[in-house]
Amino acid sequence: MICKKEWQQFFSSLTGYLALIVFLLLNGLYLFVFPDSNLLDFGYASLGGFFNIAPWILLFLVPTVTMRSLADEYKAGTFELLKTLPLRPYQIVWGKFYGALLIVVAALVPTIIYAVSLQKLSSIGGIDVGGTAGSYIGLVLLGAVYTAVGICTSSFTNNTVVAFISGAFVCFLLYTGFDAISKLSVFKAGWDYYIEMLGINFHYRSISRGVIDVRDLVYFGGVIVLFLFITQRNVLKR
Repeated sequence: MICKKEWQQFFSSLTGYLALIVFLLLNGLYLFVFPDSNLLDFGYASLGGFFNIAPWILLFLVPTVTMRSLADEYKAGTFELLKTLPLRPYQIVWGKFYGALLIVVAALVPTIIYAVSLQKLSSIGGIDVGGTAGSYIGLVLLGAVYTAVGICTSSFTNNTVVAFISGAFVCFLLYTGFDAISKLSVFKAGWDYYIEMLGINFHYRSISRGVIDVRDLVYFGGVIVLFLFITQRNVLKR
């Protein structure tokens, strides 16, 4: 019920459709129009450019999807009504998570046409199917982490703008912050590798190679559960 409500709420206004259109438009322009990143000019079939830029575009798309999840409930007073339903706090939180994640997956599904197009246009070999499949799995897991972070930041405030900015900022730190810290000279004695492992980018790159490592799955699952647990605690306080 909560999942369905989240889906309907996002698409009840023009903002939801615009967010998805902008996501697909930016990817299309970057991959097939801009000269420095045009996949058709590479000379070989690869979606590497898409999987490099997609996490950065999702960094803005996902907070757009999640910023209203709980902040709007607080602001409009509908959270009080939500509490009267025969639902436990974890059911509310996970319902919103699955609803928002479903929207993110719906945004990624049309991009499969990029892979199909390159496969059809390739004269020799085609794309790396295993690597491409792994990269898509990585994108879904990345989107799931972003979604959990966005819902968590939305649970701290009744201002959707604050929820969007803080969600995007935390996602940015998780994706690239640990990479930046690991490059500091003070951590060059071997700690750099372990610090880099704390960041999303390390595990996203690992899965993108087409090899599903249990450690990567545990990492993504752990981060998602952590942020949703914090969200649940905030909901209980309300």
